[in-house]
Amino acid sequence: MKIYSFPRGGIPYDDPTAPQKDSVANAFLPAISIVPLGISSDGVYPVVTPGALVKEGMLIGRASKTGTVNAHASVPGKVLRKISWKDNDGLTTDALVIKMEGAFEKLGRKEELFQWNGMSGPDIQRTISELGIVEMEKNGRPLSEMISAARRKSKKLTLVIRCVFDDPWLAADYALCRDRFDAVIEGAAIVAKAVFNVSQIIIAVSHRENELGETLLNEMKKYEYQSALVLTGSRYPQRNNRELELALRIYEKKEEMDLGALLILGPAVLAAACDAVKHKRPILDRYVAVGGSAVKRPQIMRVRIGTRIGELIEQCGGFSDKPYRIVTGSPLSGREVMYLDEPVGKTCYAIAAMTKAQAAIHKQQNCINCGECRAVCPVGLDPQNIYKRIKNLGLDNLGTTGCYGCGCCKIVCPAALPLSEIILEKKQEGKIA
Repeated sequence: MKIYSFPRGGIPYDDPTAPQKDSVANAFLPAISIVPLGISSDGVYPVVTPGALVKEGMLIGRASKTGTVNAHASVPGKVLRKISWKDNDGLTTDALVIKMEGAFEKLGRKEELFQWNGMSGPDIQRTISELGIVEMEKNGRPLSEMISAARRKSKKLTLVIRCVFDDPWLAADYALCRDRFDAVIEGAAIVAKAVFNVSQIIIAVSHRENELGETLLNEMKKYEYQSALVLTGSRYPQRNNRELELALRIYEKKEEMDLGALLILGPAVLAAACDAVKHKRPILDRYVAVGGSAVKRPQIMRVRIGTRIGELIEQCGGFSDKPYRIVTGSPLSGREVMYLDEPVGKTCYAIAAMTKAQAAIHKQQNCINCGECRAVCPVGLDPQNIYKRIKNLGLDNLGTTGCYGCGCCKIVCPAALPLSEIILEKKQEGKIA
């Protein structure tokens, strides 16, 4: 089969300190859970108070505005208190501390099955909303809102199952696809029914994982939707929605077909949608890749939401060396962790604890005009020129950069200039578009 990729830029990326994707370990159930009420403290308010007893899967936080979702207890127990903390970007997160006690409602029990085929699209969407299902990465956009937006886009829509692994820190997503391929595919069929104008489902898979793609495609045959397998390139950032859509538009042109608008979803959110609608189960746990050069035994773990990062690292044998930097998500674009007591939330797919050597911290130098940053930018920018204009000439007439922070320019810069960080910082300040 032909391999489709975005036309310019990008880098091959490998990291031997990421865990191997061949096995998954169950993390210990935490005696004390810190369950986030949301990605930030704005828009979700607790519906239980300290001293209350909660059940596994019980609603503990209600969303009150666009961009937020309900929160649920990941373990049964007693609510001890509400806490808040700020991350490295100044974002405040609220959470409830729960001491585990009592019986589990779902763990170790046969799950109830609900027939979703007879449900209407709005009923499916309502269930997804009530059970707090989000895109399980980045800012955790509510899936219900993504469904509504997709429904308004076009009369013709293609749902894309994104199983593109351009980063070794996506090992947990790969393991989820392998272990729960049936839930991923059923979740796609459920979301397609909720959107109701989906004409076909495309499974986009990295070309190195062709066998996984065939497994997913065979499972898709159980459902009525027209489907196809598209093999993509594996250079970073192929998985990004923009680069993936570029590859799919090339496929569309070659095959002389009309995909219409695209709704691109990862395997974790699709499996969560299946659990919500088929089993009435909120997001209680998720697969997380734990590793880095500072961790003794990197591994993929199935982790309860609210488990503290420090506990997971202990279960991986602890630190082999002093960590210089710890991030959730990929080292390329992840969020820096300030406290080991920070919990695993719905959007945490990886934890990387790096030594100073791995973090590649070295003194910044002056730009040597090598052009490497231009060569790898997938949106065709000249990062060094934008950086110099920001630093030396002010912000006049910079216009729209199109940068979304993939970090390729920073990775290849021999002068260690924080190119993508500076550009994104000015975009967030609203000084450039």
